[in-house]
Amino acid sequence: MNNSISPKYQMQLITEVDRTIWSLYGSYVQVRFYMEKWLDNYEIKEKQDDKIDLLSTLHSIPNKTLLKIAIDLGIETPDYIPSMPTFKNELKIDYTTAYSTFVEALKQVETNPSTAIGLANSALESIIKEILKDDQISQQVNGKETLHRLIKLILKEFRFLDEDLPVEIKTIVSGLISTANAIEKLRSEKTNFHGKTNTDYMVTNPLYAKCIINSVATVGLFLIDYYKNEYINNKIETAILADFPF
Repeated sequence: MNNSISPKYQMQLITEVDRTIWSLYGSYVQVRFYMEKWLDNYEIKEKQDDKIDLLSTLHSIPNKTLLKIAIDLGIETPDYIPSMPTFKNELKIDYTTAYSTFVEALKQVETNPSTAIGLANSALESIIKEILKDDQISQQVNGKETLHRLIKLILKEFRFLDEDLPVEIKTIVSGLISTANAIEKLRSEKTNFHGKTNTDYMVTNPLYAKCIINSVATVGLFLIDYYKNEYINNKIETAILADFPF
């Protein structure tokens, strides 16, 4: 196995993959069938009784294959795509549609980067739409807005488009808008989410998909955290204060 990730992380990940596969499939036959979907037969290590030696097999395969298997099994891979555990935990409860879409995007990164980009775009759209549904928010949506339009709406609501902001904040805000616009254009023009011909360019490099997914996680976490701090927490504090008799 090559050492593109640390030996300590390899050991942790292999242990988790081994445990998860046995938990899901339970028998030597089923485990072998699953691993044969990923590996050629000669790559599978066996015990003396010809049963699959899963742990030895996992230790012998390339990191890239190990990471693909981990993602397929839904195992966290923070050393592979940063911010994922934090972002996914934020989505699980209050942003269930975005969560399921984003998890599917992660699964598609290596095998279908074009699809992964489209799904990541949809996940960010879902997050913003969910926030804008709050009755404290004045900006209204009709459900047909694109990501570029949605990001402008929520930034306006958060008052990040105000003229009196420091130039540094304005630069960051401009970057957020540009990022959302680029993700949307990639989805519309360079992925299989819209009809394409044989001569049209399509994203096929997983590195681009990883970049988009990291961008979506970063922007999504920022918007969720800001919304929680400025709207949810303030609403709770107001409600608590209203209960005081003075």
